[in-house]
Amino acid sequence: MNARILSPGEEALAEAAAKLRAGELVGLPTETVYGLAADARNPTAVRRIFAAKGRPSDHPLIVHLPCAEHLPQWARDIPEEAWALARRFWPGPLTLVLRRGEGVPLEVTGGQETVALRVPAHPVALALLRTFGSGLAAPSANRFGRVSPTTAADVLEELGDEVALVLDGGPCTVGVESTILDLSRLDTVGPVILRPGAIGEESLAEVLGRPVAAADGGAPRVSGSLPGHYAPTTPVRLAAPGEIELLVSRLLAQGKRLALWSRHALDLPGAKWYEMPATLEDLARLLYARLRAFDRLGVDEIVIERPQGEGPLARAIADRLERAARGSGGR
Repeated sequence: MNARILSPGEEALAEAAAKLRAGELVGLPTETVYGLAADARNPTAVRRIFAAKGRPSDHPLIVHLPCAEHLPQWARDIPEEAWALARRFWPGPLTLVLRRGEGVPLEVTGGQETVALRVPAHPVALALLRTFGSGLAAPSANRFGRVSPTTAADVLEELGDEVALVLDGGPCTVGVESTILDLSRLDTVGPVILRPGAIGEESLAEVLGRPVAAADGGAPRVSGSLPGHYAPTTPVRLAAPGEIELLVSRLLAQGKRLALWSRHALDLPGAKWYEMPATLEDLARLLYARLRAFDRLGVDEIVIERPQGEGPLARAIADRLERAARGSGGR
């Protein structure tokens, strides 16, 4: 299959919807990352996502909806808390885990009785969802465990042989995956964050009127929760600002060729330095693009300064970097 990148006009949206109805895969821009979309009601098409990504079949997918009014088609026993969060944060980077509705394929849920749902805040994604008229399963459009794509070119480079076409929505504006909040166990455990994202526990608790807990051992499986994930093929090492120069010097003494990403310049022969953005918003937006670029440099290791800061984006970025380091074989 020779995929094409299409500008998202009416004809391209109609073609993409037709491909999806025929059981094919489409590259879809969202505000977080680009997704690999399939008809979420078509088990055969959903299985194609797993095959294309090399993703374990018990690893659930997120279903993207045209609007919150579609929730009853995908979930049952929907609590009032879910509607309140949808009114506040949808469209947006928040995924809600609810009890699986009747007829939702187990292929989508990884065999679980819960389903993950969100309404994306990207005009192209929303336009395609409305044209298609139903939910799209759309994990990140990359090989399983590797760096998520944030441009249409990323999707074509990694999965061009697996997709019918890619809709070009420009670079993603958020850059890290959505917050995942479990609401399937409200009566026993309460609301639980299963993956950090741009929407933090403070904002969620304000709407819910109750605290939000961290993930526990009985939580449903969700996307992006494995210890190693979001990883380039080049090993990644993380270092605090006060420790990075010593680490880089030690690695250079071992003859390593390094890419270095930090706030302040380090002029050390053998290390290619790249300036880290000053704001967390810019850092999140550029995180995956920079990891992909580092992978193309041919260096032995990537050394990244642990970002400083507070709040949901700081926690989300730290989470992605820790998983990238473990998934790449770094530290």
